[in-house]
Amino acid sequence: MTPDRRRGADPSLLLLISLAAGPKHGHAILLDVEGFSGQRLGPGTLYGAIERLEQDGLVEALPADDRRIPYRLTRAGSAYLTGRLEGLQHLAGVGRSRLSA
Repeated sequence: MTPDRRRGADPSLLLLISLAAGPKHGHAILLDVEGFSGQRLGPGTLYGAIERLEQDGLVEALPADDRRIPYRLTRAGSAYLTGRLEGLQHLAGVGRSRLSA
């Protein structure tokens, strides 16, 4: 059986990638993450990740729209995401290089 490359991604990273496209409320984040990663997050996982990312200053809540609270990436969150993606790109390159050796 071949492992699914989309499974097991860090929920916080998926959330940051979703918010990189613009502010979203929780349900929209869940749908976006599932759409681009194939990974279905539960509400507990999502809101736990949002809470941790807020505490770290990487995302922030915007004023509520009706009963939904949209979240957006902060400047620090954008810088953090850029660094994480560059690190992952480097690791992927090393892995591909070693596989072809």
